[in-house]
Amino acid sequence: MARYDDELWELVPEDPGPPPDHIATFVRGLAPAEHALDLGVGDGRVAALLQSDHLVGVDVSQIALDRARTRLPDAELVLVEPDQPLPFEDNSFDLVTCIETMEHIRDTQLALSELRRVLRPGGRLALTTPAAGRFHVLFHGVEHPFSPHLRAYTRRTLRGILEAMGFHVLQLETEHRTLLALAVR
Repeated sequence: MARYDDELWELVPEDPGPPPDHIATFVRGLAPAEHALDLGVGDGRVAALLQSDHLVGVDVSQIALDRARTRLPDAELVLVEPDQPLPFEDNSFDLVTCIETMEHIRDTQLALSELRRVLRPGGRLALTTPAAGRFHVLFHGVEHPFSPHLRAYTRRTLRGILEAMGFHVLQLETEHRTLLALAVR
């Protein structure tokens, strides 16, 4: 799977420009964290907006991590295997971000279980994912040519899985066809 992800990242321009304004505003609005984890850090464009004393970024693509190194010179960047436990101790982070990543993850239950495990009690999960309406999924599917989406979430389904996995949803908004969620462990 990682080679596949590397091949996708080879198709992305080295400098694709800034993240969309609504996502950047959401991330910039997060309270500072002592220890933050960005799951699916990609090229680091969004993680660079986080306020954290110690930032860890993980991704399944080495190419993405190599690109992130230039934007996040002080971050700890870690290559992980898809659908495997995260290589961190329980209760390690005050904040976990998962920005435009959940829709690409095969094992959603494992991913959310791992994010909950590595978050400290009271820790925050900030998550964004494309908003899918019932009819959009039915008639158009969820595939994107350079970034295949394996899952589609509506407000209701995202809230449901977060709550089922033990998170308390504080905020769940839709802006520019994107779900913006903030939850606590």
